[in-house]
Amino acid sequence: MTASHSDSLVVLFGATAGAYGAKLGSDERELILLVWQVVDLQNKKVGTLHKSLVKADNLDLSDQCREVSGLTPEGLGKAEPLDRVLQQFSQLVSSDLKVLGRSSYTLCSDGQLLIRQVLHPETSKKNFLLSDCFYSFYDLRKEFHTCYPSSAAVKDQTIKSMAEYLGLGTDEAEEDFGVWQVKTMVAIIFSMLSEDHIFAEPETVKHKYETGPCSKSETVDSETVIRARGLPWQSSDQDIARFFKGLNIAKGGVALCLNSQGRRNGEALVRFVNSEQRDLALERHKHHMGSRYIEVYKATGEEFLKIAGGTSNEVAQFLSKENQVIIRMRGLPFTATQEDVLGFLGPECPVTGGKEGLLFVKYPDGRPTGDAFVLFSCEEYAQNALKKHKEILGKRYIELFRSTAAEVQQVLNRYMSTPLIPTLPTPIIPVIPPPYTIATGSVRDCVRLRGLPYTAGIDDILEFMGDATGDIKPHGVHMVLNQQGRPSGDAFIQMKSADKAFMVAQKCHKKMMKDRYVEVFQCSGEEMNFVLMGGTLNRSGLSPPPCKLPCLSPPAYAAFQTAAVIPAEAAALYQPQALLPSTRTPQASAAAPPTVTYYPAQAAQLYMNYTAYYPSPPVSPTTVGYIAAPPGAVAAAATATHTPILPQPGALVRMQGLPYNTGMKEILSFFQGYQYAPDDYNGLIQLSDQARSVLQAPKEWVCL
Repeated sequence: MTASHSDSLVVLFGATAGAYGAKLGSDERELILLVWQVVDLQNKKVGTLHKSLVKADNLDLSDQCREVSGLTPEGLGKAEPLDRVLQQFSQLVSSDLKVLGRSSYTLCSDGQLLIRQVLHPETSKKNFLLSDCFYSFYDLRKEFHTCYPSSAAVKDQTIKSMAEYLGLGTDEAEEDFGVWQVKTMVAIIFSMLSEDHIFAEPETVKHKYETGPCSKSETVDSETVIRARGLPWQSSDQDIARFFKGLNIAKGGVALCLNSQGRRNGEALVRFVNSEQRDLALERHKHHMGSRYIEVYKATGEEFLKIAGGTSNEVAQFLSKENQVIIRMRGLPFTATQEDVLGFLGPECPVTGGKEGLLFVKYPDGRPTGDAFVLFSCEEYAQNALKKHKEILGKRYIELFRSTAAEVQQVLNRYMSTPLIPTLPTPIIPVIPPPYTIATGSVRDCVRLRGLPYTAGIDDILEFMGDATGDIKPHGVHMVLNQQGRPSGDAFIQMKSADKAFMVAQKCHKKMMKDRYVEVFQCSGEEMNFVLMGGTLNRSGLSPPPCKLPCLSPPAYAAFQTAAVIPAEAAALYQPQALLPSTRTPQASAAAPPTVTYYPAQAAQLYMNYTAYYPSPPVSPTTVGYIAAPPGAVAAAATATHTPILPQPGALVRMQGLPYNTGMKEILSFFQGYQYAPDDYNGLIQLSDQARSVLQAPKEWVCL
């Protein structure tokens, strides 16, 4: 039994097969030792000291563990597993309490790592429950600092330093590992009791994660937020809370991040109750969730509110029912009603509050999006609902997923802020291409870096290059991004000569950057261009990008001369926007006109040395629209080059997912109420099979 003001303490010490001291539990190694002793606070008596070895699944001990503990795999192989050791712990503690005439107790450990970072995570992974006594404990270091304010800071305390502060003459070498620690902790407690210290406010561990809404008006401390990356796409807020078992997450503090399509992107922002809990969470960097390791980084309160915060009264009312399981339904027919959804779910999974437990997601004009959120009062009902994943409602199959309050806010915020017809960016200005262009040809004056850490930036690459940095051409570092716009782990560097490139490849190949080795290969400008444009370069040879295939043509851009208004360095950050390509004729290929690229006005504020971003591989243009050149400039360019160029009105909209029997009449009806291209409807252009292969999309129309 435990109580808020216990009459006894159980002094507890433990060790794992890995790191010891301040890094205990940071390497996910299993518990191999528990030592404990009951202390009667009123009579200042102690019970029997118990030491128990624990048989771990992996008996491979670290060098530090062998040196400090003196334990061997052979000795641990004869021990009991953790669940049985914990049963013995409860039985022996109860027996000692009876002998001392006491009824309640609270654990007391040296710091928080043993309870929060070892016992709770390990038992959670092994799927057995800890008894209630492990959800409340005293941190001896904090209690000691409270009793002796002039002692060292809590984070710098150790059992040895506390004993030295009190002048306790104990010799660590005279006792077995673990036994000395517990005896010394007991002596420290008796010294504190002689100073009339009262153990009154224990540390607590939350039994379960509490869901709840978050308002954008809240203040979130940036020192309490982390970003978890690499999560399985189907993971829920409860799965994330289980990953951080032992740490106290704030109410509604798990926010799963969505990508631009409204699907989970494998990241989550997690808010803890204080900075101490956040710092412990950072120690779980690259711990495992199933077979995947999860990266844990610092984040800000502003990022958390952007994902989890909401302002809708409708959402706040929907989420006001606490401790509900939220299920997201996707793919509903646009004509589906509340009765249809309740009938689809059936009596085996009743919705909390009936129709009040349903929230349909709609566009600003009231049109349904096909998404809905449903509340269930218990896990059993939610599991029954998830069994209906991909069952048919009407003529469509319905997807069902676990969801969170933060995901509800994100989805509603995303759809409610979506304009009916996307608008163009701010006014566009022409810019002459920068003087530094990417070299082409077969001269092998470039190097390719492969296997870069995903967090590596330009400064990291320059530091990695060392003395060879001076041999890099201006604007010669090119980061390769993947289809999602994130670093792919590759980069190309243009050197001043082939000899310099050879020397760099020899010197830096398999050199370490952060915690990864990086491969460095010499290559030519032509090979670099192929990869930057979407091709591949590997042991099998060179595969050209889609725009270099014989049947396709690269994009052509309108050209006209004007003074540059953006620094050339900033222009290197942007790629030309995707105007529709016109078919390249042999004559046009022979004498290609100089091109002019258009950049948003905000680009004038950007500057970065030695970098230009090139997405790889190229992707289809987005449905937001295309950045159009000034009409007069396009007309002048068309006259000068005699190349057919599409007219450029205010915006272009590409339509995807059209039925194959869609005609012009249906499209015009869809855009009824909006102004489209001239009266002859030449603005509707059906994409050819050749162009469609570039865009990698089904039958589409482009509206001008």
